[in-house]
Amino acid sequence: MSRHKYFQEERSGPFRSRSGVLLGVCKGLADYFNFPVFWARAIAVALLLFTGFWPVIGLYLLAALIMKPEPVLPFRDAEDHEFYSSYTTSRSLALQRLKRTYDHLDRRLRRMEDIITSKDYDWDRRFNQEG
Repeated sequence: MSRHKYFQEERSGPFRSRSGVLLGVCKGLADYFNFPVFWARAIAVALLLFTGFWPVIGLYLLAALIMKPEPVLPFRDAEDHEFYSSYTTSRSLALQRLKRTYDHLDRRLRRMEDIITSKDYDWDRRFNQEG
């Protein structure tokens, strides 16, 4: 069964498996359609032998280029799934989202630094140590 069972209905298509033998296309298709990977590979080899090498190899490589790679970690929630989908379809949007997140964290860190480096913080700290 796929590691993405919680979001299977939201998936836009199959993922290439990271644990596949050759680019993960057969294993990814087998996970998506929920059948044994042995049969997916057997069908691929049979097509390779009966239709000729170049058409099947070309289609296999094309599928490897079109299919998104499987995420390294399973999705925790719908937000993780949405982020991964946006990253694989539009990297510029994903970079903008990461920049916004970084800017937000940077602002929070600056506010904390301002509080800690202020003179009032030093006096409050000294006063609390003596009491």
